[in-house]
Order: sequence, then structure tokens, then C-alpha cells
Amino acid sequence: MDKAHEIYAALDPDLFKQMLDWFRENDRKVYSSAVASLAQNRKLRPVFVQRKSVPDQYAWLLKTLKLRQSDTIGEHLFQAWMMAGNQEMLATFCDAMGIEHDGKGQVTGELPETLDGAKLDAAVDQLIDKHDPRLVTLYLTVFNLQVPDGWEALSKKLEDDERLGLNRS
Repeated sequence: MDKAHEIYAALDPDLFKQMLDWFRENDRKVYSSAVASLAQNRKLRPVFVQRKSVPDQYAWLLKTLKLRQSDTIGEHLFQAWMMAGNQEMLATFCDAMGIEHDGKGQVTGELPETLDGAKLDAAVDQLIDKHDPRLVTLYLTVFNLQVPDGWEALSKKLEDDERLGLNRS
């Protein structure tokens, strides 16, 4: 998966709900901005979505984020949720991989050209011990979008590790 719409198409709806619930509770501006931007992309007024019940808003958002034209907004939503709502997981991964960060998982140095397979295996084990494997998969998948074509070792890990999947419990 190299596009946000493909990730949304494979994503467990419960994980998507967790993300949107987090925004509604912690950062309403991002949620409102996403609704407005996605509505505008579909040539709708935001009020069309805002008047729906919350479950219907979520269903509409997921359906819309599965569209190729929503990739930029969809990727931004993932990044915003990871950076603000899952800092401990990001910091744990960066520490395990030896990637410089700000203590909250925001990379401060250059991204590595390659990822060490042994470090990656240990980092994934550590993350899965502490977090929902679907969330770990989502983070690693979004992280892999940060370089063109992803990192070979991470792409292989996402493909081969049976614990990793966007729609598994």
C-alpha cells in the first residue's frame, strides 16, 4: 500500500472510529477541517456532513477517504493522529531504530536510507507487546510512506509478519 486511500480501504472500521473519536475529543479543529476539506473535494457544503449523526459522519468520512482524490487529506489525518495521539509509540519506535527525534516521536534528523532488519524485528516486537497490532501496522505503514517506495526491510516486514495487519484483532 503506497497511498492513503488504499490504507483506508484496508483499515479496520473500529480503528478508524478510534482515530475520529480521538480527534473529536482532543482536536476538534482537525476533525472539522477534515470534514470541510473532504466535503469541498466532493463539491458539497460541510453542513451536509455536519448535520449527519456521528456514526453517519464517520461512515461518510471513511467512504470518502477511500477515494484516490482524498489521499492528501487522508495522509494528513493519519500523521496528525500519530503525532498527537500516539507519541509514546512513535518515540519507542524511533528509540529502538536509533532515529533522532524530539522525545515525542517527531523525527529531527534525517530519515535513514535503510532500516536494520534485526533492529526492526526488535522494535516491532516491542510495539506489539504494548499496543494494538492494528495500530502498530497503521503507524508502520504510514511511516513507510515517508520515503519514495518505502524501506525495503519495512515493506517486507509489513508483508511477512502475520501479526501485522490493518484489519486483524
